[in-house]
Amino acid sequence: MKENSWVDVSVPVRGGMVHWPDNPPIELERTMDVARGDPATVSRLSMGVHSGTHVDAPLHFVADAAAVEDIPWEGFIGEARVIPIRDRRSIGVEELRAVEPRPGERLLFKTENSVRCWKTETFLPDYVYLSLEGARFLAERRVRTVGVDYLSLAGMDEGAPTHLTLIHADICMIEGLDLSSVEPGTYEMLCLPLRLVDAEGAPARVLLRRRTGALG
Repeated sequence: MKENSWVDVSVPVRGGMVHWPDNPPIELERTMDVARGDPATVSRLSMGVHSGTHVDAPLHFVADAAAVEDIPWEGFIGEARVIPIRDRRSIGVEELRAVEPRPGERLLFKTENSVRCWKTETFLPDYVYLSLEGARFLAERRVRTVGVDYLSLAGMDEGAPTHLTLIHADICMIEGLDLSSVEPGTYEMLCLPLRLVDAEGAPARVLLRRRTGALG
């Protein structure tokens, strides 16, 4: 990684890519093509808002709560710390306590998901997830943002409780990152979700740039 260069940690969006089991599939197709004699090339995209790299809004689990356009930008832009996770099952309290999360921090968790789960078009239910106890610990530490490297930060059996724990603590949520190309440490982060109106989530482009002189 070059000094001061931005790295795209978003997952490329393509037709047929992996998606959450009960969510809409991703369809990307050409409806017009200059190669076929059309005056312009035009594509059609159909996908759920929780596909690929995306953000969750409180509305995802709480009726009448904040939608994507209501989430403060401060959660998505600024200094972020990439944290390596060794546990192959979950992001638990023991590893979280060791990295000493600070109030207001943006934390991105790099697990084996980044190098394992994005290599297949088949959904892998045994991804590494943030445990409910881990979510409660981060809420107690008053972190600002949590980012994970697969389609959900929660385990398949703890989806609502884990998300609600973070929502009630006003923690912003980024899901579907690919952190395989970045080392642990401190970065500048730009996370730009689509400006969807009254939506509970939105696809996002996420860039990281290593902070000059940052030690971790």
